[in-house]
Amino acid sequence: MTSDVSGRAVVVNIPDNAVRTLTVEDIYDKDKYDLSKMEEGDVFKMLNATREGLTDEEVNERLLKFGHNRLEQKEKSRILQFLLFMWNPLSWVMEAAAIVAIAVSNGGGLPPDWEDFLGIVLLLLANSIIGFIEQQNAGNAVKTLMASLAPEAKVKRNGEWKVIAASELVPGDVISIKLGDIVPADGRVIAAHGAVSMDQAALTGESLPVSKSVGDELFSGALCKQGEAEVIVTGTGEHSFMGVTVKLVHSAQNDMGHLQLILSKIGNFCIVGIVIFIVAEILVMYAGFRYNYRRGINNILVLLIGGIPIAMPTVLSVTLAIGAKQLSKHKAIVTHITAIEELAAVTILCSDKTGTLTLNKLVIDKSIVKKYSDTDNNQIIHYAAIASRMENQDAIDACITSTYGDMKKIREGIEELDFKPFNPTDKRTEITYRTINDGKLHRITKGMSHTILDLCTRDKTTEQIKQLNDDVNEFARRGLRALAVAIEDVPNGEIDCKGNGFKLIGLLPIFDPPREDTKETIDRALKLGVKVKMITGDQLAIAKETGRRLGMGDKMFLSRTLKDGPPIDSSYHDTEDLILHADGFAGVYPEHKYEIVERLQKMGHMIAMTGDGVNDAPALKKANVGIAVADASDAARSAADIVLLEPGLSVIIEAILGSRQIFQRMRNYAIYTCSVTIRILVGFSVLIFAFQFDFPSFMVLILAILNDGTIMTISKDRVEPSPYPNSWNLFEVFTYAIVYGIYLSISTVAFFAVIIKTTFFQDKFGVQTFEYRPLTDRNPEWNDPILHSIIYLQVSTISQALIFVTRSRGFFFTERPSIILVCAFIIAQLVATFIAVYANWGFTDIQGCGWSWAGIVWIWNIIWFFPLDLIKFALRAYFDPKHEQIVEEVLTSKPSTDAQRQRRQSITADNAVPDGPPSRSGTVTNTQSLQQQRRRSTISDLTAKYYAPVIDHLSTSQRRGFAGPASNKVEPTFVAAPNELRRFSIVQTQQVSAVLNAGGEGVNNRMNAS
Repeated sequence: MTSDVSGRAVVVNIPDNAVRTLTVEDIYDKDKYDLSKMEEGDVFKMLNATREGLTDEEVNERLLKFGHNRLEQKEKSRILQFLLFMWNPLSWVMEAAAIVAIAVSNGGGLPPDWEDFLGIVLLLLANSIIGFIEQQNAGNAVKTLMASLAPEAKVKRNGEWKVIAASELVPGDVISIKLGDIVPADGRVIAAHGAVSMDQAALTGESLPVSKSVGDELFSGALCKQGEAEVIVTGTGEHSFMGVTVKLVHSAQNDMGHLQLILSKIGNFCIVGIVIFIVAEILVMYAGFRYNYRRGINNILVLLIGGIPIAMPTVLSVTLAIGAKQLSKHKAIVTHITAIEELAAVTILCSDKTGTLTLNKLVIDKSIVKKYSDTDNNQIIHYAAIASRMENQDAIDACITSTYGDMKKIREGIEELDFKPFNPTDKRTEITYRTINDGKLHRITKGMSHTILDLCTRDKTTEQIKQLNDDVNEFARRGLRALAVAIEDVPNGEIDCKGNGFKLIGLLPIFDPPREDTKETIDRALKLGVKVKMITGDQLAIAKETGRRLGMGDKMFLSRTLKDGPPIDSSYHDTEDLILHADGFAGVYPEHKYEIVERLQKMGHMIAMTGDGVNDAPALKKANVGIAVADASDAARSAADIVLLEPGLSVIIEAILGSRQIFQRMRNYAIYTCSVTIRILVGFSVLIFAFQFDFPSFMVLILAILNDGTIMTISKDRVEPSPYPNSWNLFEVFTYAIVYGIYLSISTVAFFAVIIKTTFFQDKFGVQTFEYRPLTDRNPEWNDPILHSIIYLQVSTISQALIFVTRSRGFFFTERPSIILVCAFIIAQLVATFIAVYANWGFTDIQGCGWSWAGIVWIWNIIWFFPLDLIKFALRAYFDPKHEQIVEEVLTSKPSTDAQRQRRQSITADNAVPDGPPSRSGTVTNTQSLQQQRRRSTISDLTAKYYAPVIDHLSTSQRRGFAGPASNKVEPTFVAAPNELRRFSIVQTQQVSAVLNAGGEGVNNRMNAS
């Protein structure tokens, strides 16, 4: 039997064994069988299920018929993925060079430049093939990591509860949903424990949770905000409400990712440099030197080919993916891969206390239990155990029941009638039960001390209130948590009726000892320039005592200071000053965590936030890096960027160190590749301007091929993590690149000048002399084929050797590189040397220079190589103090100086400017510079989207749309089928009507609960 929209009963004839005899289409044909409206008994009959769950044999049959509980994603064409590697601004420049070589280089009585054309095409193909293969490997690694975080569900099968992958659910399964769980499939509630409410914002956009009771329908993707329920699964996968109605049209993959913007800005830097020097060469060559057409085109090809870091997108994206796999070895699974670079930049870690800083293994000290009645200590603990969950226990429930002893004896002789589990709003549990021997009803509640005290009305006196406050403060001074227990009788025997008033009977001292490694880990964090702030819902005294024990300071404040401002007796200037320098906050609620993160971000800091419960999800989502600790709820995991598989703060610090290593590899490569671009543009342009020396364009191709083959190994290089937080400061990257590039260009120009303007090498080593040739010669002026080989070898060896300087913070020989990088460098330079010594390629004007010149080149480059470290130290002396200044300001607990406050206010003002993203680094000091920044950002945004195919494998399909308040992260957008939305609206209308009919009190209660 079912009912129509008006509530009238409608008889439905359900065939025997319907699951086997009916087709899937018939089962989900709502005109025939509407599982959302059937009576509970009909649902069980329709699905051939019982409350004891399905058997393994039934599950296997239904998996074959209904399929797995997941939405299949359409895979992109691999051919298209491969071709898209050649569709970005960097590839466009190389493709333009190919067009120039085959179409424009056709004059002066010479055929098109087929050699350069084929070389460019092969370079593009080689880069795309390598990038495609690496992308597939990295993508598979990311998928493997994400598979380890596959959603799970608690299901009853063969009469026993077990945890399985949510994808294995089938219609007819009986599942358990608790606080913080995401509903894994459509279903009907068959049992409810306490008031059950669901957040359906991911499906409907409504902000208030929806109350659910027995018989109501649940939709996959909804978030359990309160209570616990048992549900029979009615729809899975593509047959669920989400599967039928929802088509994902925009996802996080369409977001303009930070890595895309970085690739765009670095690429634009190189492209702008190429354009400037091509224009300069055209003016000088054709207007000044009167070059013939073909000779000038060949020099333009040198800049087009040599100035583009074609392998950059592949190297950076693969480095991130490989880094994510490395982080997994430290028990940190990255769900939002590009968060790695943000984790490296974290300056403040807001950590929950319980389970992260402490063991989360609570113990009760029986010897100091406080009594407020004639009930003895053991009986108080027994009452508390009765008011605890026997299944799905949290840490407090487990502590109490284990302290009591045998769990089978806890509820012996009583019958549970109603149980209200703990939730962040009420901060207590409550059980209503009947004693079997006399049939009387009783209630027990346990929870936060002052919450329970407020409930108590029986035998409550001023002395008792004072005594409780004194006891709580005493426990707090000793680092103990206070858990109050109260009881009442229900004389009339009705479950929903009021009792004779709660009576406070005892206060349990619960202690969560700090982890053994926490103090040492906090010391490590401080040395890394990361401030650890304790953000806890516990009492202030407990937070201070824990902070003192861990050495993280005791300058902690209650959450109300966020609104009221610094205490009168403090020396902090304003609320921002207090939030920045405080060691932690106590008594916080979810909105306080969110506010703390938001305010710190507005001050220009990168924030990491840890959490485990549904109430932590908004702050996790708002933080630059949300970290779900071990055993976190589904809601916390889905809102987080990183999920920890082991408890404790040490895992987070290892993840920070790992992310800094990954970032260093990316930064080292960025500096290196931009430096090579500058040295190619400046070096060869100056050789033209000063000596009219034309370097063969084909040899630049050889340089690029050997260079790319070597530098791709940097993704697995051994690097030392930075001692302070890292972020993409492109001004710093470009400054290093310009200085290095100009220095290398000077080494080449000076070497060339010594060769042709002096006889130093000829006199010392007896090598040949080069003569100036007339313009009528095949190789006019200084364009001797042997000299081409010499310059090629000089440029190749010292350019690639630069990577050993950029990869180290100290002298290059103090940090051992990876074996694969060293081997790749040696092989590349052996090839380059043999080409220079033996190659006689007339098509590109190259003739072997012999071993004497090769030896001279190597000695020259070695001499010029060593000062590169000194240049690096000089640049560090300029940039490092700025990083250290920020770190010092964050780590101190003292109030900010006037200069620090002015800098912070400037950053906050910039972040508050409308119509622009919040600034995460640097400051904007005037309107003009802000406008210039936005103009540059617009150009970067336009080109950034073309790098998306290269980093698609870093994206995950995880939905983050249900976690809480709006954040700066783009959420999925959904399109729903009209018929299904109409049905969903009817369901909502019925629920709203039920609430309104219950009276205004029910509405107010619901709003307060939310």
